[in-house]
Amino acid sequence: MVDVSGKAVTARTARAEARVRFPSVAAAGALRDATLAKGDAFVTAQIAGIMAAKQAASLIPLAHPLPLGRVDVTFAWIDDEVLRIEASASTNAATGVEMEAMVAASVAALTVYDMAKAIDKGIVIESIRLLEKTGGKSGHYQA
Repeated sequence: MVDVSGKAVTARTARAEARVRFPSVAAAGALRDATLAKGDAFVTAQIAGIMAAKQAASLIPLAHPLPLGRVDVTFAWIDDEVLRIEASASTNAATGVEMEAMVAASVAALTVYDMAKAIDKGIVIESIRLLEKTGGKSGHYQA
């Protein structure tokens, strides 16, 4: 791990997104209507993303465990086929929360896939990326 013991504790935030493409109208419709056999995918994926952010340091070997002050996961349809998942995280720490936000978006996307795969196994998680981060020595970053 990188030594952050000499760094100042500052307020830090990060936002990340995952995009999930639904090639079939049936899978996207069942997700929208909360009629998937496993239940409401949005609620389940939101909880999964929040739980995953809290476990980022356990999943990524050299990530630092952080005291998270906030994690949020939201969903929005870009069009009829593409679901945008945005995860945000904040902390007061000596290192940033980019990995926590990206892990949250990733696991939320995987959860959506898991819940809808019975209807269409061709669902594609197209991208996961950092949108923005604030705080720390490197300052503000925005994609």
